[in-house]
Amino acid sequence: MFNKSRLVIGCGYLGERVAQRWLAEGSVVHCVTRSLDRARRLESLGFAPFVGDVTRPDTLAALPAADTLLYAVGYQPGSGVSRHAVYVDGLRAVLDRLDANSSRIVLASSTGVYGESGGAWVDEESPCRPGREAGQVLLAAEETLCGHRLGSAGIILRFAGLYGPGRIPKLADLKAGRPIAVSSHGMLNLIHIDDAAAAVVAAAQAAPPRTYLIADGRPVLRREFYRYVAELLHTAEPQFVEPSPDEAARQRGGGDKRVSNRRMLEELGVVLQYPTYREGMEAILAASAG
Repeated sequence: MFNKSRLVIGCGYLGERVAQRWLAEGSVVHCVTRSLDRARRLESLGFAPFVGDVTRPDTLAALPAADTLLYAVGYQPGSGVSRHAVYVDGLRAVLDRLDANSSRIVLASSTGVYGESGGAWVDEESPCRPGREAGQVLLAAEETLCGHRLGSAGIILRFAGLYGPGRIPKLADLKAGRPIAVSSHGMLNLIHIDDAAAAVVAAAQAAPPRTYLIADGRPVLRREFYRYVAELLHTAEPQFVEPSPDEAARQRGGGDKRVSNRRMLEELGVVLQYPTYREGMEAILAASAG
């Protein structure tokens, strides 16, 4: 049986889970990391590590060939490099070194490329007008992939907010009973990390080029989300304070919108394990309590 070769650049919260699924399918999974210690850990998990840095193209000269690439890098503020260097220049450097036979290039993007939408539903055909730098840079990364010689192999995945074990927004504040600084209005669009990883695996089999929104399709008001989490934690009902102007602008930058997942469900056939944040949060908190 032919084993596919996969290349994961950005083997973090999402990337490692995707890599684990591909490994379980029998694929050879190459994971790129900047750290020798991290490389040793990845090797112990059964992956084939490659030490390289997307912001230093000279370190990518011997990048392994692969049938499928997942580019899911994260940005670390204070790293000394710009978002553009990581998401746009880094992606271009990787694409320039990939074999022309790569059949799928999966780019992890964000619904932040839409910017503000006034509470309206958005889908893959909605116009992109990002107001924040993060969304602008990710849109530039999408355009870089589409305009590259390998662009015809591109699959763009625009993720809603990822949550899951170890990643629950404002959890420490809720447990401590501290007031939460969130805007009075605005929707949260979410996707559980396990469903997000399943969507990546499904998308890697889709016919490119194509763009998909990856969300549970059940947007929730921020206040309702935090109140429900507090209920599960058996803590006092959360109190809210208006955020600072900078924080309010950051929240608005996520866009007050509702994200449709119709194309993901219909074309990729993804069956959500956690169809709303309620099932997802119940499972996370039950596991942590156990």
